[in-house]
Amino acid sequence: MSLHATGPDSLRATIEVLSSTFELPLLARLSSAYAQAMRMDAFDQQEQIKVAIVRAKQRVERTLKVSQARFQEVFASSALGIAITGFDGKCVEANDTLAEIVGLESGTELVERELIDFFHPEDAAALAASYRQVREGRLDRFRDQRKLIRADGEPVWVHLAVSLLRDADGEPTHHVTMVEDISELHLLQRSLDHQLLHDSLTGLSNRGHFVAQVERRVTSDPVTLYHLGLDAFSVVNNGIGHESGDKLLKIVASRLGKLAAEKKAVLARIGGDEFAMMTIDDNVTTTVEEIQDALAEPTFVDDHGIALSASIGVVDRPPAFATANELMRCANAALRQAKARGKRQWALHDPHDDARRRGRYALAASMPGAWEHGEIEVVYAPVHDLDTREVLGAVARLHWDDLSHNDTMALADSTGLSLPIGRWLLREACAQAARWVEEFGDRAPTLHIALGALQSRDEDLVADVKRALDETGLPAERLRIALDISSVLAGDDNAVVLHDSGIVTALDGFHGGYDELTVLTEVPVRAVITRAEAPRPDSPLRQAMRDLIATVHSFGVRFGVDEVHTLEDAEHWRAVGADAVIGLLPALSAADVTELLATAASPPPAAS
Repeated sequence: MSLHATGPDSLRATIEVLSSTFELPLLARLSSAYAQAMRMDAFDQQEQIKVAIVRAKQRVERTLKVSQARFQEVFASSALGIAITGFDGKCVEANDTLAEIVGLESGTELVERELIDFFHPEDAAALAASYRQVREGRLDRFRDQRKLIRADGEPVWVHLAVSLLRDADGEPTHHVTMVEDISELHLLQRSLDHQLLHDSLTGLSNRGHFVAQVERRVTSDPVTLYHLGLDAFSVVNNGIGHESGDKLLKIVASRLGKLAAEKKAVLARIGGDEFAMMTIDDNVTTTVEEIQDALAEPTFVDDHGIALSASIGVVDRPPAFATANELMRCANAALRQAKARGKRQWALHDPHDDARRRGRYALAASMPGAWEHGEIEVVYAPVHDLDTREVLGAVARLHWDDLSHNDTMALADSTGLSLPIGRWLLREACAQAARWVEEFGDRAPTLHIALGALQSRDEDLVADVKRALDETGLPAERLRIALDISSVLAGDDNAVVLHDSGIVTALDGFHGGYDELTVLTEVPVRAVITRAEAPRPDSPLRQAMRDLIATVHSFGVRFGVDEVHTLEDAEHWRAVGADAVIGLLPALSAADVTELLATAASPPPAAS
């Protein structure tokens, strides 16, 4: 039996073998015992199968219990709210986290309630449609950021994730909704968005937000842009303090905000003391007056009564194709023009004047590159004595494209390049003058250099001049330095120190005012240089100019005139007593001057 030889062939083979030896009764008992053994073996196998089935069931039940326990643990302890709802929308099961989100005590309070009852009315229809699409299989799941309404009526921002639960046959039976409370994150995001689009001090729109709003309106509405710059606001900051200045800016923002609200205008703070306002279909003159009136009312800040005014640049009804950034640039250009006129002024953007100014700004922006590539060169203009008509020296000047020296220096001032380019001019001119002295001796022209206003006030000017003389070997007596008279009027002592160092000085930009005449009694200078129209014989100013020049001569100072381009004008200046003029002949390059000097030094050809 241990071999389990219980099949029908086994019994037949056994009887055939034993039938020749044993009698029939014995074989019958053998067959009966064989049948009994077969029944017992079948019973044993059935029992083993039953035991195996029971054990398998127990394992499945145990696994299911573990799985359910795990699910319940996750369900109960999850930081996310979880709800299982039937397709009728009623909640079958919900955890306590979801109950806390919607303002209830426990998840059991949600059972048999419809989850849609907690949706914000504005979101209910859209969310119901999304749930329906998931149920119908058109979406596997959906995620969305929405508002729920708590039991106490307060809104709460949540992130929803919705999918299906299916039965053993894969058929959908319920919705499962995961809910994350993101109210704090949403508030933080709104705060960051507000900071991104608004000025932190005044709460007004910032430049980026304002430009975006202009962009939306300019193509469809007759807009007017006002760019405001508070006059003398730095006086408040420097005199009372920046904290008081900030308080004043808030007051200005409040007053302008009231005016903007009345006009349904857009207002922004776009710089330190600058604001911008956009109106629709506006009367410019009236609005400018209203702005000034709003700012002019005195207000007390830290016990100081302060009243302000503003300079205003206006762009009125620009063409629809203009971009917002271009309009902001135009408004800023108009503001700069208004500020140039004085305080409490306003200016309307002039496209033609703006085009001219833009060309100048573009030229100024390209100046550093032009200097780097050698496009700016030093040329030399002769200084003529009006009595003897002799050349007294050569004035070193900058030449770039078709620009004069003064225009080139003005552009250099606007880009902060005037100091380095002025030092370069000083060094190059001294080096060239030293070569002329070495080659031509006493016949070499004396070098004159007129400095710009910034270089004239530069604290390192004296050191720069001495360094240029030392490095080039040019004798100090061969150099004349003309300083801008505004630096001396401001109290700068460069003229005195240069004179004490053995360098002859002059004052450039002389106009004949009382303060300038007083300077001539205090500062040791050799000459003054002016730029003015030649005094005609029939001009009532002719005698006044003669008297002025006589007064200058009484101080032992010579009188020179720049930008005199005709012999007639030179004669008019000689007649009223001027000593020298610059500009009768065009400025020449260093090579051309050298050639002229060499030609003058050569002996005439021998007579044939």
